[in-house]
Amino acid sequence: MRRLPVYLLLDTSGSMKGEPIEAVKVGLASLIASLRQDPHALETVHLCLMTFDRDIKTLVPLTSLDQFVLPEIMAPETGPTFTGLALKEVCTAVERDVIKSTKEQKGDWRPLLFLLTDGGASDIQLFNEMIPRVKQTGFGAVVGCAAGPKAKPEELKKVCGQVVALDTMDGHSFQAFFKWVSTAVSSGNVSMGAVSELALPSPPAELHVVC
Repeated sequence: MRRLPVYLLLDTSGSMKGEPIEAVKVGLASLIASLRQDPHALETVHLCLMTFDRDIKTLVPLTSLDQFVLPEIMAPETGPTFTGLALKEVCTAVERDVIKSTKEQKGDWRPLLFLLTDGGASDIQLFNEMIPRVKQTGFGAVVGCAAGPKAKPEELKKVCGQVVALDTMDGHSFQAFFKWVSTAVSSGNVSMGAVSELALPSPPAELHVVC
């Protein structure tokens, strides 16, 4: 069975500490639970969970949905947001993990990337350098979520095919985002064999489409 690799790249910088990171945990749990209700997703979806602040952490490497265990997610008191370095790490992971098609076998479906951040990149030079690499990595979709008033959707637009914005960073808003991600992944799970890029579902009222 061909896999659908899904990479979740989450900002855990100091500004996410407290209610925002707790809300993200609840949203992630609902994402996993929702996907597990889809029998086809259980067979094909593999998830990788990575976080970034001053450090980039692969909390869960690419793992089948039925084996995925949600880890503890922490945010430091303060610190920078190394989005550029995070993009570098996720591209390296995709190049290492995703099975490419050959004459002898069909490889994985094109991977999906969901990037959530509540601020701008502290390493803006590296971020800009990573834009062409992300585009060359072969994602079926790169989706950005600009969470809260300090997020920079115009920055995310440089690297993401679609950007949505959350006005607030409460549990309800994050849960709506992750429910939408679940719908997008389930849709991709069905359609990626027929299309080269994922057509995303319409977002809920809590999310505003930036581009």
